[in-house]
Amino acid sequence: MLAVLKNRTYRHLFAAQVIALVGTGLMTVALGLLAYDLAGADAGAVLGTALAIKMLAYVGIAPIAQAFADRLPRRSLLVALDLVRAAVALCLPFVTEVWQIYLLIFVLQAASAGFTPTFQATIPDILPDEEEYTKALSLSRLAYDLESLVSPMLAAALLTVISFHNLFAGTVFGFLVSAALVVSVVLPASTPGPRRGIWERTTRGTRLYLATPRLRGLLAVNLAVSAAGAMVIVNTVVIVKARFGLGEAEVAWALAAFGGGSMIAAFALPGLLNKLADRPVMVTGAAVLVIGTAVGALIPSYVLLLPLWLVIGFGYSVAQTPSGRLLRRSAHAEDRPALFAAQFALSHACWLICYPLAGRFGATFGLQSTFIVMSLIGFAGVVLALRLWPAGDPSDIAHDHPDLPPDHPHLREHSGSNRHHHPLIVDDLHQGWPRA
Repeated sequence: MLAVLKNRTYRHLFAAQVIALVGTGLMTVALGLLAYDLAGADAGAVLGTALAIKMLAYVGIAPIAQAFADRLPRRSLLVALDLVRAAVALCLPFVTEVWQIYLLIFVLQAASAGFTPTFQATIPDILPDEEEYTKALSLSRLAYDLESLVSPMLAAALLTVISFHNLFAGTVFGFLVSAALVVSVVLPASTPGPRRGIWERTTRGTRLYLATPRLRGLLAVNLAVSAAGAMVIVNTVVIVKARFGLGEAEVAWALAAFGGGSMIAAFALPGLLNKLADRPVMVTGAAVLVIGTAVGALIPSYVLLLPLWLVIGFGYSVAQTPSGRLLRRSAHAEDRPALFAAQFALSHACWLICYPLAGRFGATFGLQSTFIVMSLIGFAGVVLALRLWPAGDPSDIAHDHPDLPPDHPHLREHSGSNRHHHPLIVDDLHQGWPRA
């Protein structure tokens, strides 16, 4: 897996991702504690609303940002957005009202809505080989797990000597170092597609995404992932502090257990995906999440919460890590940023449903009922994935372009023939969606 780090450009981008995510992880812990400091036992509702605002920024802004991103230099765009995020994080320690949390979270996540899809769509251009790209996806999953594992442990250690308000300084530092590392490499230029109107560019990725059976199945898996993940992220602080009467360090260790399970899965996935298709692996991971969330309703103690969070973390990684492979397989280079932005927006639409539900429902009806409701949502996601994503989904299928001339760019890369093999998405475009 680590051999892919021999690529200098990817190595620097991976380091930027790790450092920024560790800083973001400190912010996640600090934000939960800040919400509890301002709202007490209603912290789950406050945090759920803040995270719902984050999802609104992701869903609404990512497609719009992508529509303009392929006309801008990638490196300059990524650096500028990192600096915006650092400036916003610098303001968080001075928050004294709940509405201020909501405003700053929206601005920060609006910048992330432009940064993350652009960053993700750059990696396949740096690593065109699918085996190397699969390793990069697992390393990326490990980077996200560092947010859930190393950051809470670091936060737990820091909280013994400093106030949680000072944890936000780590977030600022992470974004600044990320910007410096992006500046240190030359990124491949994006591949602009044909000139299209703003509405066409904004909606194209979503239309391509929803036209593809395997990606419709991926969206259903995303629903199961968000249902379980929302319970962990929103309600861990409430479960540990309000139900079990424990302290801030125990909150951090519970989140670390979740990250540890996800990290174990990330190490195992490259070898597993060499032997098994993406569909059974991802659906199995989603099923683990459903079962784990249902069991959460019965957990009587903190000692049992830790292994449950470990199992849920394992299923969380298995269900979502291979998604980049599906996106890469489903589009040409010029459509890849649009498809990654669509995945970013649509997957976070699932979180937009589950975050406030986990927070508000939990505050109103109790955690036990919330575990049951979220497990039922996850179960619906698994059933939909099995129905929408064809079994034996092929990587390539043959299809025709009788309406395109032989010298069309879409055909030239296939030796000029009007019949060729292509990812499944092109066949789906023949079912009524506009062609490239």
